[in-house]
Amino acid sequence: MKTLTDTEYIHALIAEGEHQQQDFKFEISDARKIAKTLSAFANTDGGKLLIGVKDNGKIAGVRSDEEQYMIEAAAGLYCSPEVNYTMQTYLVEGRSVLVVQIEESDRKPVYAKDETGKYLAYLRIKDENILATPVHLRVWQQSGSLKGELIEYTEREQLLLNLLEENNRLSLNRYCRLAHLSRRTAEHLLAKFVRYDIVEPVFEGHKFHFRLK
Repeated sequence: MKTLTDTEYIHALIAEGEHQQQDFKFEISDARKIAKTLSAFANTDGGKLLIGVKDNGKIAGVRSDEEQYMIEAAAGLYCSPEVNYTMQTYLVEGRSVLVVQIEESDRKPVYAKDETGKYLAYLRIKDENILATPVHLRVWQQSGSLKGELIEYTEREQLLLNLLEENNRLSLNRYCRLAHLSRRTAEHLLAKFVRYDIVEPVFEGHKFHFRLK
């Protein structure tokens, strides 16, 4: 099998466009902002970050080593826990493109520290970085509990199933209202059903809803 040249490899990646496992960055000027992307990839399926490539796929090139330092700072200082990644520079048409491969984390959630010092967790959905919901955070937190846990089936669980069947999909707020539950209890029940593959989160209209699988 023929080995691709740097130019062929980068053009093949660019031809895929931006998607759930790939993002283009013209340049990196803020380590905190790029930490959000690292968090999203690490919390989802991992992915590649192409630095020195414009949103339209045009190659601008990386102008200095500053981008590498920004990635190091984003992964080590502004992500918690630290994000695992590899970096490689490719020479394309006389310009350097930095490809950062981010691994999916086995220690979710991975939080990114924002400009105010607050730690937030993100997900990668299609070509966007989306703030994880409290339900996602609970799913990750509960996933660390003992395996073989039995699901306690009470009137609350039955009501959730009934509401999902009647409404097709529910937002967290609507579920709280219809079931007369606190947000904490509603988040816990939805997370439990997501973990057991009964319910799935769906991102539509810039909001998360939940539906039966």
